[in-house]
Amino acid sequence: MSVAQSWQHSRAAQFTARWDSSGTLITVDGELDAANADQLAAYVRQVTGRSPRMILDLRGLKFIGTAGFSALHRINVGCSGAQVDWAMAPSPAVSRLLRICDPDGTLPVTTPSAEPLLEPLRAEGEQPLSLLQLVAQPR
Repeated sequence: MSVAQSWQHSRAAQFTARWDSSGTLITVDGELDAANADQLAAYVRQVTGRSPRMILDLRGLKFIGTAGFSALHRINVGCSGAQVDWAMAPSPAVSRLLRICDPDGTLPVTTPSAEPLLEPLRAEGEQPLSLLQLVAQPR
């Protein structure tokens, strides 16, 4: 059974968390800047510790400013202190910022194919949806 918790700051950003036995998934959508980056760090701190694994899904971020990078750094320090294994799945905007602000790759990054928590929610026992299906051509 997964539990979800949501927070929205005006229309700029929305944070949603769900957790189950495999870990915590925090999804961030919208824009992350100086007006709401501290709220993201506080939100993550609030839900960190519910499980020893956390994935920060940033694929829905259209914009992230340097205050957002600072928040990601604080999240990294907080997770390290709480002994929580974490990684982020970046959007193109986040990837651009990381190339500039984190050229050595110190912040942990993952991909949807490498992280089961990033798979869409589905009913227990249900097979993943496939987008394309190969069909044999009749002879």
